[in-house]
Amino acid sequence: MKPTASFEQTIWDYYAASGRHDLPWRLPRPDGTFDPYHITVSEIMLQQTQVGRVIPKYEAFLTAFPAIQDVASAPLAEVLTLWSGLGYNRRAKFLWQMAGAVVTNHGGELPRGRAELVSLPGIGPNTAGAMMAYAYNEPVTFIETNIRSVFIHHFFTGQEKVSDAELLPIIEETLPAGRAREWYWALMDYGTHLKQTVGNASRASSTYAKQSTFKGSRRQIRGHILRLLTDSPQMLADLILAISDERLLAVLEDLVQEGFIEQDGLVYHLRML
Repeated sequence: MKPTASFEQTIWDYYAASGRHDLPWRLPRPDGTFDPYHITVSEIMLQQTQVGRVIPKYEAFLTAFPAIQDVASAPLAEVLTLWSGLGYNRRAKFLWQMAGAVVTNHGGELPRGRAELVSLPGIGPNTAGAMMAYAYNEPVTFIETNIRSVFIHHFFTGQEKVSDAELLPIIEETLPAGRAREWYWALMDYGTHLKQTVGNASRASSTYAKQSTFKGSRRQIRGHILRLLTDSPQMLADLILAISDERLLAVLEDLVQEGFIEQDGLVYHLRML
């Protein structure tokens, strides 16, 4: 018997009984295929954001931008406005830049190869792997927090500082022929289940870093500024009244330098182009 057979059966059994089969990005097109652009939007939105918060934003985003060309041609301000509420707004900018690169350099079609995907703005090796598995059912290996938790929990119990290099051979060994897409869905769902029942096993990973507190952070100030500018341009004096924090001017300068917002005298607004 295959050494990992019992583990694999545990994952498949859980997925059959409790898998999240109706998530919108898991629903195929009428011909049974999956839209690579839709998969990409979901993967970028799901980075560091819970599924429940992503679903309505995902659906609204695709209603506004049904094709990658629509994102590429939209003003950044419009993309940021649709993204508002998800946090980590750099992801929205990366998605917008990626869409432009795909239209300009790839004829509007997302590339299928990992190296080409990683060359796009905001796409790392693991996001590229997820895109290939979910969009094309490619038998690629990648690691995400939930996946990491599953393999550490089952194969490295009681150990500390488990590296991804130790996990990858086991992930590759358990990857079923022709079912990569479903297998990774099953791992993701089982990983969520483990976190809710036994805790986050990925804390034993060598890559684990405790997420910084959001309240009172520069990230919170950034989000507050962008939400205000989503409603309308703001005078500096009004921003100072709304955000009483000595770091405000420095954060505004960062947002200008990063291309999220523009300054016209004492007025700030979202970047339009």
